[in-house]
Amino acid sequence: MKKINLQKALAPAALIALYVFFAIFGKNFFDVYTLKTILETSYYVGFMAFGVTFVIISGGIDLSLGANMMCSALLGCYVYAKHGWPLWAGLLLCVAFGTFVGFLNGVMIAKFKLPPFIATLGTQMATLGLGAIITNVQTQRYPTVGTADGWFKDVFYRCNIGSIKGFPIGAVYLVIAFVLSLVLLNCTKFGHYVYAIGSNEEAARLSGVKTDRYKILIYTICGLFCALAGIFYAATYTTVIPGTGNGLEMNGITAVIIGGTSMAGGSGSMVGTLIGVLIMSVLKTGLPSIGLQSQWQTFITGMVVIGAVLFDMARVRAARKAK
Repeated sequence: MKKINLQKALAPAALIALYVFFAIFGKNFFDVYTLKTILETSYYVGFMAFGVTFVIISGGIDLSLGANMMCSALLGCYVYAKHGWPLWAGLLLCVAFGTFVGFLNGVMIAKFKLPPFIATLGTQMATLGLGAIITNVQTQRYPTVGTADGWFKDVFYRCNIGSIKGFPIGAVYLVIAFVLSLVLLNCTKFGHYVYAIGSNEEAARLSGVKTDRYKILIYTICGLFCALAGIFYAATYTTVIPGTGNGLEMNGITAVIIGGTSMAGGSGSMVGTLIGVLIMSVLKTGLPSIGLQSQWQTFITGMVVIGAVLFDMARVRAARKAK
C-alpha cells in the first residue's frame, strides 16, 4: 500500500516542485498571464493524452495521434476555406475523420491481428500523406478574431465576448473532457474491461469479455479525442501545415507515462494523466523563463520519460516478487 501511495504522490509532487522552481528562478513566471499560457499549451496535448490513456491501459499503443490530429484539422479547414462549407460543418468533418482513423486502427489490431505498433505507424504515415495530398501541400488557416467566423477563437480558445476578455475557455472543455474520461474509465463496464484487457487479455476473453469489440471501441474513442485535439490545436495556433504532426504524438504519450500509467498495461489513471499534461505544459512554459530553448525541453522531457519508465519497471518487478 505504501508503494502504491508513493507512486501516486510522485507526479503531483513533481508538478508542485517544478512550478515552485520556475516561480523562484524564472522571469515573470509567477503571474496570471503565465498561468493562462500553461493552460493554453495543455489543450491539444490533454485531449490526445486522455484518449491514449485508454489505449495504453489496455496494453496497446497509438503512434498515429499527432498525424491524425493534424490531418483532421487540415481537412476541416480545407472544406471550409476551399469549398465553402460552413465552419461548423468543417469541424464536424474533422471529428468524423479522426474518429474513423481510430476505428480503422481498432479493426486492424482486433480483427486482422496487426501489432498496435505496426498498425498505428501505418495510419500515421497514411494520414500525414493524405493531408498533404488533399490540400495540395498548402497551409490551411482557421479564422481569427475580427474576421468572418471569428467566433471560432472565442468558442475554443479565448473568450472575448461582452465583458469577458481573454478567458481561457479551452480550459473549460479540457475539464469537461477530463471528467467524462474519468467517469468512463472508473465508473462503467467499459472502463473495467479496459483494465481487464490490459492486465490479461486472454483471461478477459475466457471470462466472456468480447475483447475484439472493446479494443475497436478503445481505439475509436482515442481517434475521437485526437480529432478534438485537432480543433483545439487549430484554435490555439490558427495555422495548420500539411505533412506535420509526426512527433506530436509523443507529447500525449509522454504525459500519460509521466502520470504513472504503465506501458505494460493494466494500470493507470486519468488523474495521473492530467497531472502529466500539466507537467508537460509547465516545462514548456517554464524553461524559456529561465533562458533555456526548446531543445532543452525535448532533452529534459526525454530524461523524465526514461525515469518514469524505469520506475514503472521497478514497480512491476517488485509486484511480481511480492506474489
